[in-house]
Order: sequence, then C-alpha cells, then structure tokens
Amino acid sequence: GTGPSEPSKEASASTPESEAALKIFTTLDLAVHNTRSDCLIAIDGYVLDVTDYLSKHPGGASIMLKYGGKDATEAFEDIHHSADARQILKSLIVGKLRAESEATKLEAANREIADVEEQKSRMRRRPAPAGEENKKSSHSSSDTQGKVRILYGSQKGRGKALAEKLASSWEGGAAVASMADFDPEDLPKVKNVALIISTYTDGTAPEPAKFFTQWLKDARHDWRVDKKILSGTNIAVFGLGNSDYADDYNKAAKDLSESLESLGARRVLPLVLADEQAGEIEGKFAAWGSGLPDAFIKAGADSAAVAASSKIGLSGSSSSSSVPNTAAPTPPAAVAKEKDGGKEGEDKEAMTPRRNKKNNVKEEEENKQPKADGDGLVDMEDLGRVMVQQGNQNRGKGEDEKKLNGKAAAATAAAPREMLTPALRKNLEKQKYKLIGSHSGVKLCRWTKAMLRGRGGCYKHTFYGIKSYQCMETTPSLACANKCVFCWRHHTNPVGREWRWKMDDAKMLVDGAIEKHQKMIKQMRGVPGVKPERFKEAFTVRHCALSLVGEPIMYPEINKFLDLLHAKSISSFLVTNAQFPERIRQLHPCTQLYVSIDAATKDSLKAVDRPLFNDFWERFIASLKALKGKNITRTVYRLTLVKDWNMQDVSAYCKLLAIGLPLLIEIKAVTFCGDSKASSLTIKNTPYHEEVSSFGLEICKTYSKMYPESERRYELACEHEHSNCILIADTKLKVEGKWHTWIDYDKFHSLFQEWKESGKTFSAFEYLAPTPDWAVFGAKEQGSGFVTQFVVVVVVVVA
Repeated sequence: GTGPSEPSKEASASTPESEAALKIFTTLDLAVHNTRSDCLIAIDGYVLDVTDYLSKHPGGASIMLKYGGKDATEAFEDIHHSADARQILKSLIVGKLRAESEATKLEAANREIADVEEQKSRMRRRPAPAGEENKKSSHSSSDTQGKVRILYGSQKGRGKALAEKLASSWEGGAAVASMADFDPEDLPKVKNVALIISTYTDGTAPEPAKFFTQWLKDARHDWRVDKKILSGTNIAVFGLGNSDYADDYNKAAKDLSESLESLGARRVLPLVLADEQAGEIEGKFAAWGSGLPDAFIKAGADSAAVAASSKIGLSGSSSSSSVPNTAAPTPPAAVAKEKDGGKEGEDKEAMTPRRNKKNNVKEEEENKQPKADGDGLVDMEDLGRVMVQQGNQNRGKGEDEKKLNGKAAAATAAAPREMLTPALRKNLEKQKYKLIGSHSGVKLCRWTKAMLRGRGGCYKHTFYGIKSYQCMETTPSLACANKCVFCWRHHTNPVGREWRWKMDDAKMLVDGAIEKHQKMIKQMRGVPGVKPERFKEAFTVRHCALSLVGEPIMYPEINKFLDLLHAKSISSFLVTNAQFPERIRQLHPCTQLYVSIDAATKDSLKAVDRPLFNDFWERFIASLKALKGKNITRTVYRLTLVKDWNMQDVSAYCKLLAIGLPLLIEIKAVTFCGDSKASSLTIKNTPYHEEVSSFGLEICKTYSKMYPESERRYELACEHEHSNCILIADTKLKVEGKWHTWIDYDKFHSLFQEWKESGKTFSAFEYLAPTPDWAVFGAKEQGSGFVTQFVVVVVVVVA
C-alpha cells in the first residue's frame, strides 16, 4: 500500500527479538517453496512465509507467487511500501537467507532449469486417458501430418476461446496452440492449419502473436527463403476486428493471410473478417468452422484422418456421404475478396467447397433450426446448422431473388440495432452493472456504500461538497470512441465513432437509472454500520456522475437527459473524452463539465487513449477550444497520470491549459485494476500521492511562467489522499483568502431553471460555496473527511 512518506529502513523487515531461533535457508532450500499452498520469499536477507498472506496482498496473489521461492528484495524496493506494509513483513519472518557465492547461485539456477525440463519431460511421457492416443507436445512436428492444427493470436483471450471451441467440436484430432508457443519454422511440416487472429493497436497483431507474424513477414521479403516453402500447407484464416478502426480493421488477419500465401500456402477457404462492432463474430465463426473439415478434404489433406475428424463438426450433426452446406451468412462484401481477381460474390459459394450447385437437395429434418434457450441465445454447436439452413434458403433462387435478398439486407442494415449484444450484456452484468434499456447502465459506487456507513466520502465530496450516499453513477451511452490503456472496465464496453444504434428515450433512461439505483440502495438495509438517517436520505438522488463508462456525450438526447436531471434537482457532472467538439458546443449547461486530458502530445495521446478517429488530435484540440466557450458551466480538465507514459512534458500540458482555460484541474493517479490482457499496465505505473502533488505544483509554476498575462492563475486547492487525487483551481475561486471550490447546488438549480425559462445566462462564479478547512490542500486530514466529518464511537459495556 502507499503511504504519505518514504519510510526509513528501520521500518523495513528487521530482525525479530530472537535471531538465534531463526532457521537458516540456502537458496536451494528456498527454491522449493514456490506454490500457492507453500510460498516463501526472501527480502533483505530474511525469509518470509507469505502463504496465508497471498489472499490479503493488495496487489493480488499472482505478484507474490511470481517471486515464490526467490529473493524478492529488488522487486519489493522498486514499489513504494508504507511503514504499515513493512511492519507486516516482520510478522511473516520464519528464517534467514544464507549469503552464498555466485557459484552456488548458478547451481541453484541450473537445478531450477533442470526441474522445469524434467516437468516438461514428465508431461510428454504422461499416459493419455483410456481410449485416447497419447497427445504430443504443441511444439512437436512429428504429429503434424495427420492432425489439423489450430493456431490463435489473441490479446484478451477471445481468439483462444474460439480456437478451443472449434477443437472441442472437431472429433479425432485438432491440436490447439497459441502463436506464441508455436515455432513458425514448423509450418512447412503441417498440412492443415486453421489460424484465428485478432487485430490490436494500430492494426498490429496482438502481443503474443507478434513474433509469429513478423517471422512470416520477414520470410516473405527474404530473397533467401524459398517462396514455395509452404506449398504443402493448407490454410484458413479467421480475423477478429472492429470496423470502427477503419483502415486498421482486421489488418492483422489480412497481413497474416498475405504472408502465408506469399510463401506458397494454399488457402482452402476465403479469408473471413468478423466485425465485433456488428456483433457477427459468433455467427461467422460457426459457419467458417463448419466448412473447415470439408475444405481440408477437398484440398487434398490426409483423407482418412480428416474424414474421421469431420464426422462431427461445428454444426453438431453427423456427416453422411454429403457434408452439410456451410455457406457464409453474410454478404460477400463482408468477406475479403481474392486478390488474384476473384469475382464479387464468389466468397459465398467458396464456403461450400463440395456443394454441387446443380443438385441443390433440401436438407433433411435434422437441419431444422434449433431453438434458443431461456436467454434467447443459440448454442454455438447449433449455430452451424442455423447457418446451413439460412444458406439453403437463400441459394439457387435466381437473380430476382438475389436482388430481393439484397434489398432485404439493405433494409436490415438501415434498421438500427441494439448497442448491447447478449454477450456484452452478460459481461457487464457479471461486473455488477444494472443495465437500462439497450445502451445505458448504472452501478453503485463503493464510496456510496462507505459514506452510508459513516466511513468517509469520495474526492467529489472533498472537492465539491457532494454527499456520496446521494450520488448516482450512470451513463446514457456505454459506447466510447477510445480504448484507453487504463480503462478500468478492461474494454468490455462497445466502441464507436458515431451513434448508429437503436436509441432509448431520455426520460425512460433517467427514471430507469434512479429506480435501479434505489433498488441497490435498498440492498444496503441491515448492513452493519449503515446509519438509518443516511439510508433514508440515500433514496433521494441529489447528484449524477455521468462518468461510469463510455462517452455520455455521444447519446443524441444528452441535452434532454441533463434537463430531466436538473428538473429533479439532481446536479450533473459530465465527463467527455474530447473527441466530439460539436457536441460540446451544443451542450446545455451542466453543473460541471469535464474533458479528459490523458496525454499532452499527439503521439502520447495516441499511445494512451488508442482512439478510433484518425483525426483524433484535431478533434481533441477542437474540443478544448469548445470548452473555453462554456462560461455558463464550471469547466474541468481531468488528468489521469500514468507513470512512464504521460508525466514527462509539463510544458506541453500547460499549452493545452492555455487553449481551454478550465476553471479547475483534477489530477489523479491511474488506478491499477489488476492484470489485464487488454493492457500492459502494472502497479509500477501508478504514481504515489507525493508524485501527483509535485506534478500539480509544477503545472502551476510552469503555467505562470509561460503565460504571465493569462486570465487564469492556478494554485493547489484541495487533495484526497485516499484517492491519490488533487484539485488545482483558478485563484478567482479564492474569495477573501478562502477557497470556494464547493458548490451551492440549490443556487445552481435556480439559475438553471431561469436559463431554461427565459434564456438568461449565468456564470460559474454565481453558485460557489466555501470549502471547509479539512478539505484544503495541506490539511492534516489530506481531504479524507474521516477525522472531522465522520466519527465512529465505540461504547464498551462492562458487566
């Protein structure tokens, strides 16, 4: 955990009272204690038993297990730890680590390597379950002639899940491996390869697949490599992407397919590009997977092996003398066309390599469309059959029917679909979102729960006087135009550059959000510590934080949404990611309007935010200029500091300040939410509170030097140490030497109503309220409010 200051070495792990009683461990002794049920680590020469502490470690058990059986001193000192954390170490000491020579350490390292190799050897020798042949290593090339190899390149795990799903439905021998674990030099030894790959930042392959794809790209351009080296290999490539990334859409899959074909590989099915944004991945994958066995047979694979494998495919039906049709259900434009002059429309037929178009026989009763289960989902094993049936219904009906189908497809495309697919709903509900309609959500903040129990409020309470237990965190749009590296939702929400979904009415969303929020409040009844008077007040929502997830300003009826909130005397804090400047200009007054400033330069903003727009920087600057014109609203720059990513150039941030001239600046350290396959951030990327404060002070000093004539003069105003957050404010908010960062909410609603009725403008300075001393920067409470605001009295009764 973090603390207010760097502790001295005296607070570090030190010798217990009885040094002589401590057991002496050698490096080799320590090395064997490296499991979840028996985990020892060494720090500063002392051996600690952290087995029972793994589940309590703030950074998670995986970080400690990484150093199980090893000396973790360097790793421990690399991360700031409080005096309390160091005190915990003392209680875990069970021995001392004997100082050893380099030769001994080398011996230990060699033994560890030998143990790993022995474990691998045992895995290779392990007998297979009864009735199955021994399975060989994914690196082995001796088994590649008969089996189909399924390789995946995935950042967040979706490609892996699809690969395993395909393999489980392929009876008789489909071997799955990550591209990170497969040597591309072994490809010529493989006859049949199905490749599944997603596209990551800037159209690149995901991190685990980078070596594999780069090796193929290098080989393709290396004149020393035989360009027919893969002539004996049959391939089929399936791409996972998002069409909102325009030119980068499924680029990794396109590049991979091109590299493989350039080296002589034979493509047995068209390159299929599935669009996450259109919600078509599952359907396309089912059709593609169902067509693979037949395609490999036709391509001249080992007929005996693959024919046996194809008895049960993704469609779930047994094969007879004729393999079921597996036509792709999507228009030909959705599937990449052959680069060698293939005609438009041939992709649809190519998905059915053995189908005789002249003998278009109806499917048997077994191909009836399967019924969905209770949640409206069709099991993936049945999706192949659904695709087959759809393909049969649409095939062989002549040009007139094709035109009719085309019109129907156009009509379907014109009808807006719901933003939340069943898969997205399931994922978000798993994270405890309460979903409203087809594109909105609400969630109960942990600070709401804490303040209900008298345990202090969030930074918005400290900075602006909001009662956290009367605050509702929601969004009218779960979609966003960025995929930020620090996204605390791990990119489970949809993305988009424009609104193209079915739109729910603003009144329904506001009423629905309040209703679901109140239901979550009701669940706090009877929770130990909940104060009855606060519990009662909590059912009256007084504040709405439009910062839950996504981009609220994308919602077409955002102005109506805000007006409805204010009509109910609910204040509004709206956060935008600075990609929709026109929407900012059109926005009605809200209590406080935020723009996220995640980096100070074009390159760093692209790296941190990973925006969908190609002109993201121009939109960013235009948004700041639009913010400058919102004098009727309190305006805020929100900076999220990511160590080693966006804390380098203070002067560049000051240049951005000069463009938007915000009244307030919030600076917050990035919150590490645990390891994520969608981001490379670690706990080391979270700056300490002292670093955040120092950065803020430097912003104030540098801006003053760079712009001595500016109408803004910034100073540190408030802090909330628990949230690792500070507030910088224009000195105009310091009235008669006292900060007025808090808000007179009743006055705001009065001013807003007058504006709504008569159009009379007002100023952000008209609804100020004084900031209490405990919330001011430098106060001993560090903005927590725990000391002066909430006192827990414990009464001990002695019989």
